[in-house]
Amino acid sequence: MTTSTLAFNIAQFFPSLNHCLLTLIIKKAGFDNHIISFFSNYLVDRKTNYFWNNFTSPIFNVNVGVGQGSALSPILSALYLSPFIYILENHLKNLKIPISIISFVGDGLFILQNKSINILNSHLFCSYNVLTKLLEKFGLIVEHSKTEIFHFNRSQGVFNPSPLSLTLLGGSILWPNDSWKYLEFIFNRKLMFYQHVDFYANKSISTVRCIKLLSNSNHGINPLQKRLLYRMCILYCVIWISALVLQLCSHDVSPESYRKDAEKSSNMDLKGLQNIPFIWY
Repeated sequence: MTTSTLAFNIAQFFPSLNHCLLTLIIKKAGFDNHIISFFSNYLVDRKTNYFWNNFTSPIFNVNVGVGQGSALSPILSALYLSPFIYILENHLKNLKIPISIISFVGDGLFILQNKSINILNSHLFCSYNVLTKLLEKFGLIVEHSKTEIFHFNRSQGVFNPSPLSLTLLGGSILWPNDSWKYLEFIFNRKLMFYQHVDFYANKSISTVRCIKLLSNSNHGINPLQKRLLYRMCILYCVIWISALVLQLCSHDVSPESYRKDAEKSSNMDLKGLQNIPFIWY
């Protein structure tokens, strides 16, 4: 059995949300009239202009976009996507494609399982086609250059899946790799996290070395600053890779080299920060 994932990205998601459609979605969601009135006044008929040195642009209408980073952006984007995902799931269900959809606001995943790579590629192609056409109706487009495919398979033999061609949909030919980095996680096809542990253990080691260099400079950082850097840049990384190593060791599948990397990372963290008169954890 093979589990396939197709990762896609919505281009310029936050600046592309249509205000009129968003207001209509809020009304259809059944919110109180006061809330509907607030967002109607907040979104519709907005105007803006730009200043650059001594230049001032004329005022023009802005009928799309929500401010990325504002407190309302996550709420408005979730409301905007909820009917889209509902319609998309129904379309794929009517096509009898057994696929799961995961959304991370502007990023998303199609997840599908089957024994045949050809069937997986066919279903992913159809799903991607439905996705792109539906996004256009919502005033959004897929950024084809960021679309990726990856196959998870625990077979012991040679695993060489065929590529997925999206050229007919405006995309490219997607060639599966042996490893895949997505949202800062590094996966291999057997989902063993070896590359992930190796990458972040070495990243933690190099970060500790950088902190030592900073503390030895003429205008170095004080112990309190070292502690803050450790908590922000290293601590969570070490905790995460240690949990993965323990999980791998419990299944007796963790190579000795990865255990040593994790131990070296933790030891360097403690040695590099041993003069700090605080409890770090």
